[in-house]
Amino acid sequence: MNAPARISFPQALGMETSGIRRVAVIGAGSMGSGIAAQFANAGILVDLLDVPGHENRNGPAEGGVARQVKAGGFMGAECPTLVRTGNVSDHLHRLAEADWIVEAVIEDLAIKRDLYRRIETIRRPGTIVSSNTSTIPRAELVEGLRDDFARDFIITHFFNPPRVMQLVEIVSAPENRADLVKRAVTASEAVLGKTVVMCRDTPGFIANRIGCYWIAVGICEAMRLGLSVEEADAVNAAFGIPRTGVFGLLDLIGIDLVPHVWGSLMRMLPVTDDIHTFDLPANPLVRTMIAGGRHGRKTSQGFYRKTKDGSREVLDLTSSTYRPEASVARDALPGGGDLAALLADDGKLGTYAFSVLSHVVAYAAQHGSELAADVAAIDTAIALGYSWREGPFRLADRAGINTLVKRMAAAGKPVPPLLTGIEAQNGFYDRGPLLTTGAGRASLKAPSLLSEAAVIAGNTGARLRDIGDGVACFEVTTKMGTLGPDAFDMLEDTLARAGQDYQALVIGNEDARAFSAGADLSFILRLIDGDGLEALRSYIGRGQELFLAMKYLPVPVIAAAHGFALGGGCELMLHADAIVAHAELNAGLPEMKVGLIPAWGGCTQLLLRAQEGESAKGPVASATRAFETIQSAGMSGSALQAREMGLLRNTDGIVMHRSHLIPAAKSRALAMVEEGYSPPERALLTAAGPSGRLGLLAPVSAAVQAGRLSATDDVIAGMLASVLVGGSGGDPTRLMTEADVMRLERETLVALAKMPTTRVRMEHMRKTGKPLKD
Repeated sequence: MNAPARISFPQALGMETSGIRRVAVIGAGSMGSGIAAQFANAGILVDLLDVPGHENRNGPAEGGVARQVKAGGFMGAECPTLVRTGNVSDHLHRLAEADWIVEAVIEDLAIKRDLYRRIETIRRPGTIVSSNTSTIPRAELVEGLRDDFARDFIITHFFNPPRVMQLVEIVSAPENRADLVKRAVTASEAVLGKTVVMCRDTPGFIANRIGCYWIAVGICEAMRLGLSVEEADAVNAAFGIPRTGVFGLLDLIGIDLVPHVWGSLMRMLPVTDDIHTFDLPANPLVRTMIAGGRHGRKTSQGFYRKTKDGSREVLDLTSSTYRPEASVARDALPGGGDLAALLADDGKLGTYAFSVLSHVVAYAAQHGSELAADVAAIDTAIALGYSWREGPFRLADRAGINTLVKRMAAAGKPVPPLLTGIEAQNGFYDRGPLLTTGAGRASLKAPSLLSEAAVIAGNTGARLRDIGDGVACFEVTTKMGTLGPDAFDMLEDTLARAGQDYQALVIGNEDARAFSAGADLSFILRLIDGDGLEALRSYIGRGQELFLAMKYLPVPVIAAAHGFALGGGCELMLHADAIVAHAELNAGLPEMKVGLIPAWGGCTQLLLRAQEGESAKGPVASATRAFETIQSAGMSGSALQAREMGLLRNTDGIVMHRSHLIPAAKSRALAMVEEGYSPPERALLTAAGPSGRLGLLAPVSAAVQAGRLSATDDVIAGMLASVLVGGSGGDPTRLMTEADVMRLERETLVALAKMPTTRVRMEHMRKTGKPLKD
């Protein structure tokens, strides 16, 4: 790649505040190439450099891009074109163009320093230079380098994979310019979508220092107390740690990395540090497993391994042989997994739980001031870096700090001063997200725009909030944002308030998982069984009327879409004037998986979007594009993929950080008001007519014949195609209204609901969460 590609899709919102227009990443391993991919995901031009290859001098960097394509590091098909590859021998001069230079080379101090000396002769003054090191202190990295270079140098420690892991730890020093650190923090959030935690310049920083200690304690104590792998992992999972537990996590990390990662950390820490008490590199079983090639998932055998039939075996910690895995359910733990009851149990599981938790909490308390400014930073780093539901200090509060301290003292364990000091105050967090420290109060998580907004009206399905400046937010409050009669009642009330209680409307929520997963299948089944198909027709009709009324509301409507926006939730989103989406949006219309078609305007709006703009190539092409999206029943893996599927327009905005979503949607709404918003003119569609139907169905017929689709799939596809071509009366010379096509949607869905195969598919999805392959 000799020249960078032009940016052919809009950059992420908030880019203008970051000061970052171009980036260089040096080191194309899994971490460096992943960081480069995440910058490209935001629309940033990136130079990715590595050492020269033998046959292809840019080969190592090109290989890094290829690995990210395969691993899903890029969010959209165009993103890799924003990465220009090169090598440090021929292309280091490109660093002069960069606003941020990220070093992600091998953890070798001499190699890094040599690279920095070359960088300081090329870069522009004020350019951020950062290292992704996880083991070398900042002070050692800049030793002997020029003062102006050191002032612009920080550590930005990402976690792997960079697209997925939310945390970046930043290490700065007093010599760093405040504006440069602020620029790095802003860009990490707005461009990369990361949550930043500021760390002290200490070995392992926060997450790896405490995380590695926890893993060492968890494994060594399980062996000492005679627990099985499954028992130990079940206890750790009860803490709110991922289901992998501690042994499963080490399998994922790679057991062969223990001598390097844990060994390096132990070499940097004094012998008085408690990590030396739990010497994982010296553990006989760990050493035997490394020597025998049992390195975890990468070698398909570690503490767990899969058999040929797909079941799992587990390593017996006493005999070092594999045996069938014995499931340990949460409710089989003392107290059903309740933390306080588990810790109070005097059996081996409770003893193990208390030992692990008390060691980790004490370690975090003892070294906390070395690692960060407050306990909130430590909890956030552990929660995001190791996917714990809450960090060690939150866990201590939940376990009961007074009880924990008393038991530690009774057991003869040293109790750090921070724990004894906080005991009298009943915990670190005593009012919601607040924490108590010797220096006063700080916030673990800043109150959000939505959570602080006053409620205008609400019911059990949804509520309307005043988010300020004449903007309201319609918030679906059901589990996964499912849409039912209560939500529709509140939406109807919301629409009636337009122009009186608000001048612009945002649709969004702060659910961790979903904007809206659409209609509740259980409700639809109960509706059919209770009142029959007429009740279903009425329910679908009401949704159509509300969504269409929302589209033509006299005030702008912005959908703030995140997580799952599926089925009816996707259709709700499609009726907004504009969408602001989180980068990791999972949107789609999966109705065909349950034997139905989108009938709250999904077919109509996709058809309409396909007919918009310069890319429109006639009614058959438009129907084909909409048909392919709906018939595939696919779900986007990102907002950029949703744009490729036609679910987002090029004018719709994308934010990288989830917390920026509602504020960005509000800003978009206010901008539309200031521009003098008026509702769109009623849309008209051109139908392809029955003659276009055969073209739509030709690929389906081939797939049925090849056995890739069932006869039922064939029937549903045929009915969908009929809707998209305007039904039997469709005529390319006669325009149709949205209501005309939506009527076809509704009647087709009711007809499909009569089919026994649809009932079977719906029941299977409701019970298993998976589509039926008939």
